[in-house]
Amino acid sequence: MKKWTVDQAHSEIGFSVKHMMISKVKGSFASYEAQVEADENNLENALIDFKIDVTSIDTNNEDRDNHLRSADFFDAEQHPYITFNATDIRKKDDDEYELEGDLTIKGVTRPAKFEAEYGGKATNPWGVEVVAYNVNGKINRKDFGLTWNQALETGGVLVGEDIKLNLEIQANPA
Repeated sequence: MKKWTVDQAHSEIGFSVKHMMISKVKGSFASYEAQVEADENNLENALIDFKIDVTSIDTNNEDRDNHLRSADFFDAEQHPYITFNATDIRKKDDDEYELEGDLTIKGVTRPAKFEAEYGGKATNPWGVEVVAYNVNGKINRKDFGLTWNQALETGGVLVGEDIKLNLEIQANPA
């Protein structure tokens, strides 16, 4: 097993959520860190811990970002981080895995599942071998106490419950 660090310059933690039940709002988190110990060719025994800085949320709208940081949503002042600790990793085929773990948002910890796909290994211009993974999942925001919403006059609600997560991760040896 080898220790890895996430290369933030070549990685992204993104999400999307339905808005007004007809379109999607997308966003990302700019600040995060991870501790990973893994055999890059087989994640099954990997140790993975992620920590995301909630204040780094960016949806390309400052007012919305500030609302998301507020007590209505993430309550970043009281709960500055989202964390994920992998508890079980199962290989589905050569390049695909199912990750299970404890996801903590706004002080609430619940089990979460993600699909991970090994993107491959390459050598960067400085002679360092790096690896890449794509990770996808879906959570219900209400499960984590993110319950704020607003009813629409035409029926339905302003913010959907399901949050789709997409992580594009490039990792460098630590």
